[in-house]
Amino acid sequence: MASKAPLTANGYISVLDLIIPMMEALEYLGGSATNEEIDDVTAGIMELGDAARTPLHQGGPMTKFGYRSAWTRSWLKKAGLLENSARGVWSLTSAGKNWRATDATKLVADVRAANRAKAKATIAEDEVIEDGPSSDDWRQQLLAQLIAMHPSAFERLCQRVLREYDFIKVEVTGKSGDGGIDGTGVLRVNLLSFHVLFQCKRYSGSVGAGAVRDFRGAMVGRTDKGLIITTGTFTADARREATRDGAPAIDLVDGDALCDLLKDRGLGVTVRMVEEVTVNEAAFADF
Repeated sequence: MASKAPLTANGYISVLDLIIPMMEALEYLGGSATNEEIDDVTAGIMELGDAARTPLHQGGPMTKFGYRSAWTRSWLKKAGLLENSARGVWSLTSAGKNWRATDATKLVADVRAANRAKAKATIAEDEVIEDGPSSDDWRQQLLAQLIAMHPSAFERLCQRVLREYDFIKVEVTGKSGDGGIDGTGVLRVNLLSFHVLFQCKRYSGSVGAGAVRDFRGAMVGRTDKGLIITTGTFTADARREATRDGAPAIDLVDGDALCDLLKDRGLGVTVRMVEEVTVNEAAFADF
């Protein structure tokens, strides 16, 4: 991981800036990675600190860096260099593995031209074609809805999510002066049970390392398992603090992951499957 993408004078990060560092990041990560892994390694290659990653895009809930990163993945997919699974894991395609032969400027121009051509071809159908990461539009809408919830309602939603994922005895405490602990639950895995303390944060920004340290301090003497759920994101320092050697590990669920959990359990999210019917002409030759 040697190269550093050039930034404009005002610090604006474009898709063009991100293409090469992102491909380097995926190669470094073994050819496949989650959104979070891609963003962290890409930011490392570009030498971007938390200050450059935390500003919000149009007031949130996504950060500017996260939005541009999602946009870049979308363009790389359109260019045939990336593909993504239903579980949100991105991987290099056969063409993507030879990404070093890619001209980033030409790639952006080609994708823009393809978008314009598609828009012209479908204008009669009143189809709206956008360049942005449309696959994430539902996440932004969902996160905006979650952030607008009353704090107690959001805590009850988190309680429901934990129950859907096999937690039992899930209680929302919501006591003031309790070190930020919003509830407790028990996760049973086969013959073992784990007592878990959790915290719910309705943030449109990033949760920093200080919040993770404070939560761990509140856990001391009560349990070794902690979980923080947020509608925002976690800074790189926060994720490092959550898994710091010699300290009880704390699991982190950010806004993207929370959206996936709600979608997986159908909580406030409806997925419509489109039926595709194909006629096999060769099958009629046997009659």
